[in-house]
Amino acid sequence: MTIVGFNFTKLEAEKKELAKGKININNNVSIKNVEEKKLSLANDKQKVLSFTFEFIAKYDPNVGSIKFAGDVLFMEESKKAKEILDGWKKDKKLPKEIMPHILNTVLSKCNIQALILSEQVNLPPPIPLPKLQPAQSAQKQG
Repeated sequence: MTIVGFNFTKLEAEKKELAKGKININNNVSIKNVEEKKLSLANDKQKVLSFTFEFIAKYDPNVGSIKFAGDVLFMEESKKAKEILDGWKKDKKLPKEIMPHILNTVLSKCNIQALILSEQVNLPPPIPLPKLQPAQSAQKQG
């Protein structure tokens, strides 16, 4: 199993009002669809599956939001690809062994893009950023 592509199809950042006080940010990612794609890099032994995703960062209180949509292209051997597709068509679930690969790729790319867009529309960053703390002053020894 190999991830062979990643595309954004929608990037949206909206600031509704001035952010003040305590703000909670909830990030959510979901897989909306899975389908086979015909690509020249695939052959009869391997198929390419497209996982359509949606990423949403909701700010509470409602001071803004960040939304992305896109797809992850994933190459898998034909038999396993068919199992993944059949499972998705049956109950909209993905096998536990591939879910982390897909979601980690989506989260990695989306968190970086969300950080950039949040700065551009002046929203707090949707992921915690490292912060330096002031050094404790050393006690004077006498």
